[in-house]
Amino acid sequence: MNPLTLDQVLERVGLSFTRYDKIISNIYEAAFDTRCLGEALNQVRQLFQANYVTLILRAADEPVPAPMIVAGDVAGMGETNGEVVYLTYHDESAPFINLAPNQVFTIADLMNDGEWERSTYYLLYCKPYNTFHTLGANITTRDGGLLRFRISRPRSSPRFSDDERKLCELFLPHIRRAVQMYSQLDRSASLGSLFSQAIGRLSIATMILDESSMVLELNPVAQEILRSNDGLKLVGGRLEATYPSDNRELQRVLRSIALRPGAEGGNTAEAMSISRPSGQVSFGLVVEPIPSQELVEGKGRPAAVVYIRDAVGKSQASSLVTKQLFNLTPAETGLALELANGLSLEEAAEALNIRRNTARAHLRSIFSKTGVRRQTELVRIMLNSVVALTQPQAVVRPIAAAARETERRLSSI
Repeated sequence: MNPLTLDQVLERVGLSFTRYDKIISNIYEAAFDTRCLGEALNQVRQLFQANYVTLILRAADEPVPAPMIVAGDVAGMGETNGEVVYLTYHDESAPFINLAPNQVFTIADLMNDGEWERSTYYLLYCKPYNTFHTLGANITTRDGGLLRFRISRPRSSPRFSDDERKLCELFLPHIRRAVQMYSQLDRSASLGSLFSQAIGRLSIATMILDESSMVLELNPVAQEILRSNDGLKLVGGRLEATYPSDNRELQRVLRSIALRPGAEGGNTAEAMSISRPSGQVSFGLVVEPIPSQELVEGKGRPAAVVYIRDAVGKSQASSLVTKQLFNLTPAETGLALELANGLSLEEAAEALNIRRNTARAHLRSIFSKTGVRRQTELVRIMLNSVVALTQPQAVVRPIAAAARETERRLSSI
């Protein structure tokens, strides 16, 4: 017998193509918003006249709360509105965990009603929620994941028919692809956030611009540079330089970069300096195109990335990691960070409110622990170590207080 076509399946279950299309559309919209998947599952629940439709996204070997989307009135939670919820899923005791993947099954395929009623799984996890008939599948994903798709009805409802089984089969590949798309987007977003944090900790301002020089994204370091209004600014959302001559060159570079294809590995970056009205050292600015495989024309796409280095900006190093990495005391850590930020020994002592002799004593101890002999070497190892990659902490006051306490003790000897 030839398999039924989509039109034939929809006709046999009395489902219009418009309604089916709306469900499928919501499934794919879930790649950008999981609540759309919840809405799709709720539409499936109404279609099958079920009390629950559940998609378990990830289940661990142990009975710990698993992320899932549930369409139905969850006991103690009410309607979940399609959001991801965490509920305990006892996968190890379910009778349908070892079935062939991507194949629709019902409880009737596995056992008769009497066996099902006497099973531990039914008594503990189904009967309390008034679910008896179950239709579902274990859906594999490309990266080795396993989704559990379940449609449940109370005992008073009819058994799932062969036509309903075929309708369920139609949804499986769409659910698989939508979840894979969501997973890939989520991973890309996570990696992008991670790289952005790393760049931010290196005190490098980063801006993402579109083809018309509109700023789409910027990291905290870039926000601080723009907030200072010292050489660079936003005008109508576009990046501009303060001085007209700098701005003309900046706009030329941005236009030139936006028109380039941005092939990976090519030497397509351009660099320039931006003068600052404050008289401080000019900003160093590098612009390069963003590699893209976008084939469809559209506005507002990321076209260029701008890196800005403030040569006089302070290091954002973590005092805790500095202390752990070099085995420094809190007072020594505070001094080392101030020196790494470009202060002289006298300026660092004044910033920490300690005497010069105390600062010199701390510096000798720092030299001994780090194995360097000159202040320039200390600054170099501070800036080139993993300290610069760690997240800063608001511990300036405790460090200064520790330094003053050390000075008090030295003066009492």
